[in-house]
Amino acid sequence: MKRSEINKILREGKDFLRRMNFHLPKWAYWSPEEWVRAGHEYDEIRDNMLGWDITDFGLGQYDRCGLLLFTIRNGNPRLKKYDKPYCEKLLLCGEEQITPTHFHWEKMEDIICRAGGRLVLRLWNASEDGERLKDPVEVNVDGHTFTVGAGDEIVLAPGESITLRAYQYHEFWGRPDPGENLVLVGEVSKVNDDEQDNRFHDEEIGRFPAIEEDEPAMHLLCTEYPPAEEE
Repeated sequence: MKRSEINKILREGKDFLRRMNFHLPKWAYWSPEEWVRAGHEYDEIRDNMLGWDITDFGLGQYDRCGLLLFTIRNGNPRLKKYDKPYCEKLLLCGEEQITPTHFHWEKMEDIICRAGGRLVLRLWNASEDGERLKDPVEVNVDGHTFTVGAGDEIVLAPGESITLRAYQYHEFWGRPDPGENLVLVGEVSKVNDDEQDNRFHDEEIGRFPAIEEDEPAMHLLCTEYPPAEEE
């Protein structure tokens, strides 16, 4: 992805969050220069990959297959000093912009449609070796348990949420309201580990983009923070 594209996505995302009256921590708006000056007191943000996260899943077609995220809080499975057993994220989903089929080996999560339109999901069960199965899928939406066919569409209106368990394949995309270009989605989960806990159905999918630096960065992504300077 080009840095200019990432900057454009961030501008549009911030404008959308302002319209939705959703507020982020102050460091969400820091410049790269402010991150250079940030000391070890901000290591939790660095170590747990909090903040902005943009991906085109390695396919180079962000509008068709991509996602803008912001991780608000998270623990860390490899650093025991961070003992939070939970994670919270924002996901900003565009019109028919697909997050491709994947499951998590360990993570259980609730995906919440917050505002701006509807969220559409498709679910499958997975075998122990990661095969996508054709048997019916048990679904839990806000405490209501029911069964759907493998790959059937499930549509969440604002305020509705779905529970996704480990080894449950899912893909999703947004259907924004008229006049909007994004859907505001929340995620509440066990600790998130994007480096080891994602299993994409298609092997060519990548989690983090390669970036072409064609203009200065507006904000750093969660993979780009410089280490704190030693005194």
